[in-house]
Amino acid sequence: LISTAIYFLGGAKLVTDLVSFLYPAYMSFKAIDSGNPTEDTQWLTYWVVFSFFSILEGTIAPLADSVPFYFVLKVGFFIWLYHPKFLGAALVYSQIIKPNVVPYLNSLGVTPAAKKVE
Repeated sequence: LISTAIYFLGGAKLVTDLVSFLYPAYMSFKAIDSGNPTEDTQWLTYWVVFSFFSILEGTIAPLADSVPFYFVLKVGFFIWLYHPKFLGAALVYSQIIKPNVVPYLNSLGVTPAAKKVE
């Protein structure tokens, strides 16, 4: 009943935005207080991928509108990014974002911070 009301109020875009934001935001708040650096890294990585996807989606919006079941695919993609069994955000970051962004940061004289070894 609630999901039907949300769908009729905002459509598929609202549903996908809620799926990609509410649960990760809740888990991020929990991770901040947990003191577990692994959880912090996982959720920070998710938000980096989320941000890149949001920028990309904004630039290709007309193209995305022509993809059948786009919003269903988007929900599946975001669940894959943050689901504990898959942790797709780490894969997307390490295989796509990091290799393409870090060289530009280095050319600007910005070096990414190294991980602390405790």
